[in-house]
Amino acid sequence: MVAIPTIDMVKTGQRITELRVQAGLSVRELQEIFGFSTPQALYKWQHGTALPTIDNLVVLAAILGVKVDDILVMTDSAMKASA
Repeated sequence: MVAIPTIDMVKTGQRITELRVQAGLSVRELQEIFGFSTPQALYKWQHGTALPTIDNLVVLAAILGVKVDDILVMTDSAMKASA
């Protein structure tokens, strides 16, 4: 068995929300920073129904003053190694 890391989307969304609040930013402010016409993408990130693209994840980490690894919540799942 091999441990394969997977992203927990819901917990990652909760983490994004926590970090945004700690940084004192509103969803509207993040929307403006990213140049999104609506806040829907941000709400999807926060609810764990979608993840930011890698480039948006890097920008989000910079805005929030954290590393990408501090945003993503990983879990390990076992997977049978193929022979």
